[in-house]
Amino acid sequence: MKKRPNIVYILTDDMGYGDVSCLNPASAFRTPNFDALAADGMAFTDAHAVSAVCTPSRYGILTGRYSWRSALKTGVLVGYSRPLIEEGRQTVANLLKSQGYRTYAVGKWHLGMSMPYVGEAPERITYADIPNIDYHGRIEHSPTAYGFDYSYCIAASLDMPPYVYIENDRFTEIPDHVTENTGKQFWRPGPTAPGFRHEDALPTFTKKALSIIDGASADEPFFLYLPLPAPHTPILPTKEFQGRSGTNEYGDFVLMCDDVVGQVRNKLIEKGLYENTILVLTADNGCSPMADFEELRACGHNPSYIFRGHKADIYEGGHRIPCLISWPDAIPAGTTCDRLVSLSDLYATLADYFGVALADDCAEDSVSNLPLWRNPSADAVREDAVQQSIDGSLTIRSGKWKLAMCPGSGGWSYPKPGVDDTSLLPAFQLFDMEKDVRETHNVIEEYPDVARELRDRLTKYVLDGRSTPGTPQANTGAPVWKTVKWLEEQAL
Repeated sequence: MKKRPNIVYILTDDMGYGDVSCLNPASAFRTPNFDALAADGMAFTDAHAVSAVCTPSRYGILTGRYSWRSALKTGVLVGYSRPLIEEGRQTVANLLKSQGYRTYAVGKWHLGMSMPYVGEAPERITYADIPNIDYHGRIEHSPTAYGFDYSYCIAASLDMPPYVYIENDRFTEIPDHVTENTGKQFWRPGPTAPGFRHEDALPTFTKKALSIIDGASADEPFFLYLPLPAPHTPILPTKEFQGRSGTNEYGDFVLMCDDVVGQVRNKLIEKGLYENTILVLTADNGCSPMADFEELRACGHNPSYIFRGHKADIYEGGHRIPCLISWPDAIPAGTTCDRLVSLSDLYATLADYFGVALADDCAEDSVSNLPLWRNPSADAVREDAVQQSIDGSLTIRSGKWKLAMCPGSGGWSYPKPGVDDTSLLPAFQLFDMEKDVRETHNVIEEYPDVARELRDRLTKYVLDGRSTPGTPQANTGAPVWKTVKWLEEQAL
């Protein structure tokens, strides 16, 4: 029997494609540890998150499904939100447990939990609410309910309360005061545990991850899912990293994330585990405007590289993300792959490696990347991929063509829905990504047949509950939401 590889999946939070120096020759700073990972393995240049924002992207990674198949059609969850992963839904962690892995989740969860309440649970919770949580009670549907043997996390983003660490299904402390902050160091007002300091979150999770690797057994492989809370707001580089990037606090925070990757990589090497470990570095979506693009541009840096838009957008800057994978025992070193891949592909890739047949109701939008890991020049594994903006708009990419089913960004950049006038713009956007990767020229009037074919394909994917071969499945929640009303229309 072949020796099962360890798997460490590092997910940065709101980090742009252009923040990785081996992917961006014009970067204003170097990321030596990201670059070392790429030198040891493979860099993907056309990798995409399933969404341009946090929660849905994480859902796609762990379930192998497009996030709009869940109950969440727009936006993200808050720190007190109910679980998004459906009851009985299989995750990557479940798959790996079935193959004899110890499974760990350390960092930012942001997929909802069933919090214990004093009295009745509220029907709906907003950013402004501070519900009456029973911090002595047991949390149902923490990461340990989804295939993880152990978890140490925060409920959501580091700028969303409650500000307290959660170990398995218990709060580690009882919040005793309320904190808030502004500017790039922004976090929303909320209950804070006595030992919780926002600036310590990234070092705390790093230390926990290193201890897990330190305690790993040579006879029992492990899966460590490590979703970092950075460089998302609050942007809080520690003193050691302040000023290091030569740009601004965001650039310094990116370098702090780079250092985390270096610490993990070095620990794997020290333990003699590196050669047979799949080590992934990627991001949940593009860089947030909270990084201050204008300030960074003045320093000669663009987190979105050459791509249009940023976090939340339907444009490439929203969802085209860095994806570096090292596995010295299997992946050829120093290689680059330009094939289209999605973060939803992790599930099918690992199932393929272990020879596990996927059930019809499992990983419905996941495609195995294993042939590309072995040979970056292999035939494309994906015919197309679908992404989503924060307002629920969809885009489908197939070959050189990208069809965006909205007139503007679907997010936070111009033209911004509900803010900028899009009434004179075409309802949909078609881009030739070979000629126009910056998405400057909508060619839908020139190629209506291409647009129609892509729309029909996307419609089928939505209605069938899957984009891979198999029995149609049911989506969760509303079958049609505000930004996909085109599903009910006959003509383009």
